[in-house]
Amino acid sequence: MARALVVQHAAHEGLGWFQDWLPAMALDVHPIHPYLGHRVPATVEGDALIVLGGPMGANDDDTVPWLPGTRELLATAIDDGVPTLGICLGAQLLAVAAGGVVETGANGPELGLGTVEVVESDHLLPEGTLPVVHWHHDTVTKLPSDAVLLASSDAYRVQAYRVGDVAWGLQFHVEATPEMVRDWARHDHVDPEVVDPVRFREGDLRDAGAQIAERFARIVTG
Repeated sequence: MARALVVQHAAHEGLGWFQDWLPAMALDVHPIHPYLGHRVPATVEGDALIVLGGPMGANDDDTVPWLPGTRELLATAIDDGVPTLGICLGAQLLAVAAGGVVETGANGPELGLGTVEVVESDHLLPEGTLPVVHWHHDTVTKLPSDAVLLASSDAYRVQAYRVGDVAWGLQFHVEATPEMVRDWARHDHVDPEVVDPVRFREGDLRDAGAQIAERFARIVTG
């Protein structure tokens, strides 16, 4: 079975549905938890890299000491052609690692159930409108020079992009379970009504997430 190294930045932002889906698709997942003192390796120890979200900013090096190492790991993965998936904070870290810019979003936080429009489909993202969970305050304001924009929303232009052939950044979440999103709302003191729609659209979210998980696993395993 192929192996994916997973960098998790916070206890409440784990793999969600991916914890079950990816192993079922022949891609084993091996999370490391640098907030608990785990070492971030210099190169990917495995066949793929997944970098998850978190409440910190992509440039908060003064308070989050493992971020420089994570960006270096992402840059090495790009150079080595390792299939890579950055989700939310992971997408922002990937952008900075490749020469892009991340800043506080001018349109304010984007939170709760929403959609993104795929402007260019590829091996990871299918055509059309995807139901997703948004949960971010920062955004990629400048893509890396060699990045390809893949998806946008009404609030923010950069919702998904690809760097090189096999490194993707998703500003949104497709792995998040309703329980995870409720935890985020409690953590961020957000009105729970923002979370309620997730419960009613869980099937759509699961279908979209499962499709992307399957596509990523297929990219890794061939």
